[in-house]
Amino acid sequence: MWETIASVLVGLAVGMGALLLRPDLYPGPRSLPVGTALVAAVVAGRISHYVMDGHAPPVQLAISAAASVLMVTVPARPDLRPGRRGRHRHV
Repeated sequence: MWETIASVLVGLAVGMGALLLRPDLYPGPRSLPVGTALVAAVVAGRISHYVMDGHAPPVQLAISAAASVLMVTVPARPDLRPGRRGRHRHV
């Protein structure tokens, strides 16, 4: 049970950290990166808990943090930063 609470705290810290460090990358609602990081941390924490059968909680929290950091980049929009002057990258 405490792993879930720790994963929630990790997700909130990653989401709020992303907003504090790079607010220009998230022009949309502020709850989007925080919610994305929170859900990613909890899901990764629960999956790693089941896979490792409850052993090695520090590793589970590290997996939770890594998944949260990776997933918080999904809603980032570097093409909409103020200094970009409307340029979009097309593939």
